[in-house]
Amino acid sequence: MSSAVPDHVLRELGRTEGDAASLGLLVRDQDTRRLVLLRAVLDAAEAAPATVCPPALLDRLREDWALLEAAELADRGAVRSVLFHPLAGPWAQRLLGGLTSDAPAGPDLLADLAHLTALAAVAAVRAGVGFRVRLGPRDGLLSLPTLGAVRVDAGPVELRCGAGELAVRTADGAPFTVRVQQDGTTSSADPRWVPLVMLPAVVPGAGPVALDDLDPYRTRGGGLQEHGLSGSTQIDDWERKAWIESWSGVEPLLSLGGEHRLTEASVLLRCMVPLGPPPGSGPTGRSAAHCSGTRREAFGAVLSSKPATAAYFASTLVHELQHTKLAALSALVPLHHEDATPRHFAPWRPDPRPFDGLLQGAYSHLALADYWQRFALSARRVTHRDLAWAEHARCREQIGAVLPVLAGSAALTPEGRTLVNEMIEVYHRLDDSPPPSGHLARAQAYVGTAKVIWQQRNGSRRQ
Repeated sequence: MSSAVPDHVLRELGRTEGDAASLGLLVRDQDTRRLVLLRAVLDAAEAAPATVCPPALLDRLREDWALLEAAELADRGAVRSVLFHPLAGPWAQRLLGGLTSDAPAGPDLLADLAHLTALAAVAAVRAGVGFRVRLGPRDGLLSLPTLGAVRVDAGPVELRCGAGELAVRTADGAPFTVRVQQDGTTSSADPRWVPLVMLPAVVPGAGPVALDDLDPYRTRGGGLQEHGLSGSTQIDDWERKAWIESWSGVEPLLSLGGEHRLTEASVLLRCMVPLGPPPGSGPTGRSAAHCSGTRREAFGAVLSSKPATAAYFASTLVHELQHTKLAALSALVPLHHEDATPRHFAPWRPDPRPFDGLLQGAYSHLALADYWQRFALSARRVTHRDLAWAEHARCREQIGAVLPVLAGSAALTPEGRTLVNEMIEVYHRLDDSPPPSGHLARAQAYVGTAKVIWQQRNGSRRQ
């Protein structure tokens, strides 16, 4: 067994669980990878030809890096909170790709390099280090990750930091100040400042969760449409209140799934990215449809359209945080050696899935089946109980349809075999409290119909 992941941790994760120490192992590894990625960005810039990174851009990058180092000397924790923000991951990957390509520096690379200036400025603000920089907006906004954004039509924005305040001077208006509170939140009397909304901590002692609809990299390059997701959206005051209201009911509903559901949310979740209504949900977005997802390069972020209820908000977190856990575990230790050919039937998708996608989907649906079963067993209202049993039965039947494929793979590593064996044990444990026969019959019909349609669409591919 790999020394990178102790056996007891692997078994906990295989049961879709994990205490704070086990999940902390994944977090530390992902944070270390982020620091390595940022160092690779600096090294790539230093090694890039002048056509890709001209001397003036390289000088600016060095200045930004020096500001980051000065801020880290002043307050390491404050700087790490900025560098480990989930949405800094997609930016760093994109910038690294631009610096290592043969294409001459263009508008995209210039914008990506400028974002490093924004990150360094925010880190310095949080660490209390003075600076003065000039930045240009994108699409009417100058985003300052983890803090907020400045609304500005055009022209450069000058930022100065001193005495716990950020002084902002735009080309099209009078200067104003932004005060940074000790808890990291911001305030300003000027309407041009848009603060980042912070959702309260899931449990006391945990950190708040950013509701980030301002970062320019929140969905850029994520391929959302091909995964059935809508694009990101900037939400208005009414929508923010709706998100906050729904969020306020999440903690007690997550706890119905067990203490481990609260633990994984408090340890892993760092930000929510609001998405628009799902594709095909109609012009008003009033459909009950919902879409959500994660990005491997944005560890700690969950992308989601607004859940209709707090119960669905909680189940969205249960679902997506399993993807977060399994992706982070896979980065630590290989779980299989299957290729990436999409060939497998998955009842939750109309298209063939690669083995890794099948494993990811089964893992998240297993956690959902467990969550909805616990919800149903504790629900007092008949309508809530029926909804939970219906969701549980559907997930249970979906998992049962794919577990034999996972268990029968000869390409599982020893760690992967341990993980899948634990998943099978949890699946059989669900039989201790079976759903009502009507819900079970409907779920079986649903999965059976999904398989017939899949076969008609995809012919003789492997199942």
